Amino acid sequence: MDSHKLSSFVGGVWDSDIVPQLTDYIRIPNKSPAFDKEWAAAGHMQKAVELIAGWCKAQPIEGLTVEVVQLPGRTPVIYMEIPGVGTDTVLLYGHLDKQPEMTGWFDGLGPWTPVLKGDKLYGRGGADDGYAAYASLTAIRALREAGGKHARCVVLIEACEESGSYDLPFYIDALKARIGTPSLVVCLDSGCGNYDQLWCTTSLRGLVGGDIRIDVLTEGVHSGDASGVVPSTFRVFRQLMERLEDSATGRILPKEFHVAIPKQRQEQAKVCGKVLGNSMWQRFPWVAGTKPMAKELQELVLNRTWRPFVELIGQDGVPHVDKAGNVLRPFSTFKLSLRIPPRADAKACLAHLKKVMTEKPPSGAKITFSAEKASTGWDAPPLAGWLESACAEASKATFGKPCVYMGEGGTIPFMGMLGEKFPEAQFMITGVLGPQSNAHGPNEFLHIPMGKRLTACVAMVLQRHLERPLGKAKAAPAKKVAKPVAKAAAKKPAKKAGRARGR
Repeated sequence: MDSHKLSSFVGGVWDSDIVPQLTDYIRIPNKSPAFDKEWAAAGHMQKAVELIAGWCKAQPIEGLTVEVVQLPGRTPVIYMEIPGVGTDTVLLYGHLDKQPEMTGWFDGLGPWTPVLKGDKLYGRGGADDGYAAYASLTAIRALREAGGKHARCVVLIEACEESGSYDLPFYIDALKARIGTPSLVVCLDSGCGNYDQLWCTTSLRGLVGGDIRIDVLTEGVHSGDASGVVPSTFRVFRQLMERLEDSATGRILPKEFHVAIPKQRQEQAKVCGKVLGNSMWQRFPWVAGTKPMAKELQELVLNRTWRPFVELIGQDGVPHVDKAGNVLRPFSTFKLSLRIPPRADAKACLAHLKKVMTEKPPSGAKITFSAEKASTGWDAPPLAGWLESACAEASKATFGKPCVYMGEGGTIPFMGMLGEKFPEAQFMITGVLGPQSNAHGPNEFLHIPMGKRLTACVAMVLQRHLERPLGKAKAAPAKKVAKPVAKAAAKKPAKKAGRARGR
C-alpha cells in the first residue's frame, strides 16, 4: 500500500467533494428527536438522510450497497455493506442528527449557516458527526486506490444519537444477521486532545439526571409578606445540592457515584497531561480570572474522564430578570446532569440520585424527581497488540507524531451497547472534536486537516486489521459495570428512565 498516494487521494476527495457536501448538510436543521418532537413532519431528517445516502450511493466502490432502513415509528438508519477479503467484518459507525441551535454564535456564524474560514468549516453537525459517513467510504476508496485491501465492512449511520440512541438497539437486533460479528468497531464520533496526532478513546463517562421540582406554595405571594416565614425553593435546592456536591471543590460526596480508577487509566492520564500541557484547560473560553478546578494536569484529565461531576443545565419557575417582581415563588424546577464514571451502573446511580434528592425534604417541601437520563459509560477492552501498533504507525505516517490514548468525558450510548453485544471486538474510537471545536455549543467547527488525516488513519488501520495475526490477540470480554449503590437503595430501583438526552 502506498501511504503517500492514500493521503493524497483522501485530501483531494475532501477538498473537491466532502467539504461541499458538509456545507449542504450543515444547512439542514435536522435536530435530534429529543429537541424536535415533530421531526418526522418537519422533514429535515429525511432531507439529511437523502443527502448523505445519495452521495454514498454514487461512490465508485465495487460491491457497495446502500440502504435506508426505517422501522415503524423510529428514526431511520443508513445501512451500507462493502465486500472485502476473508470472512471478518469491520463495523464503522456515525450519526447524522444534531444538537439544537444554542445562543452565542459569533457575528456572521450560525448553526445552520455554513462558513468556511481558513481550515475550519463552521456550523452545527459537521464535526458531530456529519462527516462520518463521508470519511468512512473515502477511507475505503483511498485504501483500494493505494493498492491496499480490507475485510468486509458495514457502515451504520443512525439518526438519534444526540437523544441517547434509544432507537439503535432495535436496529442492531433487526440487522443482526446482516451485520454479523465484527472483530473491529470504528467509531468516528469522539474527540481529540489536539489536531497534531491521532487520538483514540479508551473510556467514556456515563450520564444520569432528571428534573427536581420543589413546591412550597400553591401560588406566588408577596416576598415582603412571606420571606422569613415560607422557605425559599432556591434555598431548599441548595440544601439538597449540599447532600450531593461539595460546593467548595465540586466533588460528588456520596461514595455510590464513584469507582476505583484503574492504574492503566491513571498512567494514560499522566501521559495525556504531558502531551497537552496547559492547553488541557486553556482551550476553553475562560472569563478573565476564572481558574481550573485542579492545578495538576493529570488530575484535570481524571476529573474529566473518570470522576463524577454535576451540572445544572436548566431551570423553570423563575421569571426572566426584566419581568421579575417581588414575589416568593411557589415552585422551582431544576434539571441536573450528573456525569458518572465509565464502570458505574447508570440505573443504580439514577436510583441513588433520586434517593439523595427526595428523602427527608428540607422544611417538609414537596419534592418530585422525574428521571430523564440513564446511560452507562464504557471502558475499552484490553488493546490488542496489532491495533496498538496499527494506530501508532498510522499516526506516525499521517501526523509525524505518536498516537495518544485518552478517556472522554462525554457519553456515546452506542459504545456500551456494542461492548455488550460484541465482547471480543476491538474498538478504534476516535474523532475530530478537538480544542475550541465546541460541539453542542455555539461556533462549532470541523477542523478540515484533522478530518483528512483521520480518514487516512482509518484506511491504514483497515489494512492492518486484515493483516493481523489471528487467534493471538483477542480482546478480553467486556468488563461488567460496577454497581456501587448501597443495597438499601438497590431494593427500590428508580422507575424506568425516559430518553437519555445529549452527550
